Amino acid sequence: MKRTTTLIGVALLVATLGACSADPAEPTASPDPTVSVEPITITIASLKGPTTMGLVHLMDEAAAGTADMDYQVTIEGSPDAIVPQIAQGNVDIALIPSNLAAVLYNRTVGTDAAIQVLAINTLGVIYVVESGDSIQSIADLEGRTVYSAGKGASPEYTLNYLLNQNGLEPGVDVTVEYLSEHAEVAARLATEPGAIGVLPQPFVTIVESQNPDLRTALDFTEEWDAVSTDSQLITGVVVVRAAFAAENPEAVAVFLRDYEASMAFTNEHPDEAAPLIVDAGIVPSIEIAETAIPACYITFIDGSDLRTMLSGYLTVLYNADPNSVGGTLPGDDFYYGG
Repeated sequence: MKRTTTLIGVALLVATLGACSADPAEPTASPDPTVSVEPITITIASLKGPTTMGLVHLMDEAAAGTADMDYQVTIEGSPDAIVPQIAQGNVDIALIPSNLAAVLYNRTVGTDAAIQVLAINTLGVIYVVESGDSIQSIADLEGRTVYSAGKGASPEYTLNYLLNQNGLEPGVDVTVEYLSEHAEVAARLATEPGAIGVLPQPFVTIVESQNPDLRTALDFTEEWDAVSTDSQLITGVVVVRAAFAAENPEAVAVFLRDYEASMAFTNEHPDEAAPLIVDAGIVPSIEIAETAIPACYITFIDGSDLRTMLSGYLTVLYNADPNSVGGTLPGDDFYYGG
């Protein structure tokens, strides 16, 4: 496996995509990224969190003018801000929740906005945090209210799956209140005694550093592994507009090479990556960044391993709730390079 160690308003698409009609690009084999390629501008939308933490070295090189391509990166607080950018063709590459990639594929297939997935970038980065010491297992969530962001994305469907697998029905046995951003969940945890929240890294490290009464109660990766023996929790992926990839295969190959190197830099040199993460506005301090990196499951997986792992995860979500992946499992052309 090729790998470096160790979120949604899809409804916005409907009006935008109505007039699109082009066929999606056929998957092609990735060219050799070592071949010299004329630099072009590649627009990238990423989310404030682990996905961008793995991107900071590439961003730093782009800002210094030393990157292989003219990478133009924007960081958004919610997938809701990225979805219309993809639908309108305003970004070439986006780092988004894994299930949202499948939803977008199903909504855009056969249109000019069709997408393909390039790589997995984060594994199980979601945790249950509480103000107190009452949650030791998923079963302990019965009768409680849980705050979360990411409705319609990985946090919601992962939580629902774990609740169901532990004999609990969301909305009946457990009340889940969805807020617009992770910062709102963090605020509830900080101000409401006994509050329970679902948060990804690095927000977990941030809130726990600010409030000693907060603790990590459950790791969704461990909980997933306990109930699903044939799939792995996958939180985030990188997608590309299929038309862009078809027109610029060499540039996509160079991006993948640079992105993989950037992910490795964050994992292998946290002391150097931490200041860049702070400069990007993802976390407030170098110390928090360094502490959070090992718990973020930042990774790079492409090729056949990408297809095997992601299809396995999406199949689990589909079997639990077809809506979680847009109604049907993606076709072969979802995976870049076939």
